[in-house]
Amino acid sequence: MSLTVAQKRARFAELHRAPGCFVMPNPFDVGSAKYLASLGFPALASTSAGMAFAAGLADGAVTRSYALKHIGELAGATDLPLNADFEAGFARDADGVHESARLCIGAGVAGFSLEDYTGDPAAPLYGLSEAVERLRAARAAINASGETVLLTARSEAILRQAGGLPEALRRLAAYAEAGADVLYAPLVRTPEEVTEVVRVAGKLPVNVLAGWPGFTKRQLEDLGVKRISVGGALARAAWGGLIKAARDIAEHGRFDALAGLPSAGEITAAFPDTD
Repeated sequence: MSLTVAQKRARFAELHRAPGCFVMPNPFDVGSAKYLASLGFPALASTSAGMAFAAGLADGAVTRSYALKHIGELAGATDLPLNADFEAGFARDADGVHESARLCIGAGVAGFSLEDYTGDPAAPLYGLSEAVERLRAARAAINASGETVLLTARSEAILRQAGGLPEALRRLAAYAEAGADVLYAPLVRTPEEVTEVVRVAGKLPVNVLAGWPGFTKRQLEDLGVKRISVGGALARAAWGGLIKAARDIAEHGRFDALAGLPSAGEITAAFPDTD
């Protein structure tokens, strides 16, 4: 490790100012973080789903203390800046969000996202005024820290089927005014939807989730997207391999799915500090 936290944060901010678009894949543990870093990606992002699966929990079920420990480990695992999927801030009110944001900054992240999902499927989104207040609390925590940490405002309106794209756009516009550095609406799927988010963002960078086949990096860059993440897709890919192999063993007594696996040497070659 050679870069300080401040240097990682400066590098992350510069990535958002530089021309073009960058991919920020989502590791789910220290090993996958180091492997992704070895491939030359410029930044990483945590995934709440991947973190939860590794703990044997559903997405959204981990505690704040667990999340902070996980995020801190990822932030310290490589020289790449880390953006934290910080869910809804692990707090109901703005004061709690402020404290959570302060702790997340202390974990060494270069940025973090705050979403407007309540955790209640019956009433999935915080009211707009409350969501804005929560975002402003996170912004205040960053400002008070004096650190260069980017705040991503994430609207769940499409993902949670709570008003769809029109509601997401309405909220993103309000979040931009409330102090967001980056805007993000997971589950935009068409060029037209991406174009609308970019239009509302104006000069602010936009993050797009690419957790399935469809867009290419070039296509999203041409649409004006600055940043691409894959959410829990890599974690699910890893789980997909495990599930297929384990079921073949358990149900058929066969080990065919274990053919063609990478060797231990191939894996640890990505870990520069391995003895």
